[in-house]
Amino acid sequence: MFFKNNQKSSMEKEIFEQADVLDNLLKTHVNDNNYILFDIPTDISKVIMVASGSSYHCARFAADLFGNVAGMEARAIYSSEFLLKSAVPHDSDILYVFITQSGETSDTNSALKKAKELGMRTLCITNRKDSTIWQAADFKIDCCAGEEKSIAATKSLTTQMLCCTLLVLKYASHKGIDISSFIDDLKALSDYVNQAYKLHSQIKTMAKFLAKYKNIVITADGISYAIAKEASLKIKETSYINVYSSILGEFMHGHVAVLNNKSAMIHISVDELTYTAIKNLNKIEEDYNAPLCVVGCSNDKIKTKYHIDMNCESVIVKSFCIVVIIQLLALEIAQSLHRNVDKPRGLHKVVK
Repeated sequence: MFFKNNQKSSMEKEIFEQADVLDNLLKTHVNDNNYILFDIPTDISKVIMVASGSSYHCARFAADLFGNVAGMEARAIYSSEFLLKSAVPHDSDILYVFITQSGETSDTNSALKKAKELGMRTLCITNRKDSTIWQAADFKIDCCAGEEKSIAATKSLTTQMLCCTLLVLKYASHKGIDISSFIDDLKALSDYVNQAYKLHSQIKTMAKFLAKYKNIVITADGISYAIAKEASLKIKETSYINVYSSILGEFMHGHVAVLNNKSAMIHISVDELTYTAIKNLNKIEEDYNAPLCVVGCSNDKIKTKYHIDMNCESVIVKSFCIVVIIQLLALEIAQSLHRNVDKPRGLHKVVK
């Protein structure tokens, strides 16, 4: 074990900072009248979000929110993929949003430069006010996460998610949508995150079981898919396990054959399971007998090895809580395998 019993890794410390950090961010960017203090262009009808790694998963989450809450067209694209495209959207009503923890992610900065060369308006969401991307973007949002030492993104991700959520709500309000209930939900966010921390012992039990597997499949539908991708990355980079993430319906089209190798399966669901999801999960159990762990909403009609959930009516707030749960799950799997979660082999973090 890389950390003595009385010591905690930076990753663990930063996971448990998130309730306070998110509360501080909300108080920084929303005033007493529930007005979101972002300076943004108002004549926007489409949003393109560009990022890498965990920041891309935030972008995927936010793209779904833009459609679901603000009724706006939005898409997420990897920074490296954006740079390879010979033609990219550049209509006058588009806002390009670039997300990066350090503000020094080279491909994300190059993508912003490409967008500006096309005359596009740019907004950055970053944790460093003095960074290259902060200086280059037309509009900027500070994540207020504080220094993040662990290579695995934890508090930087959830603060990015909260910034994106507030950005969505800001545009929704510009369209005349009443966002007061959403703001009220977010004011309770830190309380719900603290409730998620209380599930730590259950998470440890699930993690010890999953650590026995060299292959893990993570599925999800809808907005939960962004969280599934993040869960996959977190476990890979901290434990070095082969983890594969997929939209559940797409997984059934051939990809399901990977379960012929001994694998465990995790399904993540912020929303109630649909009839199709229940049918697909039961089909997988019948054909492959892969042990199923569910994080989030489950159903009595499916057989689960482990199930971790918490009561929360807000899909947005619950999304944050499930992200915290999967961070703790990745941490505990890695610790079961005696990995150094703060210094995974071959990985380096841009922190300047």
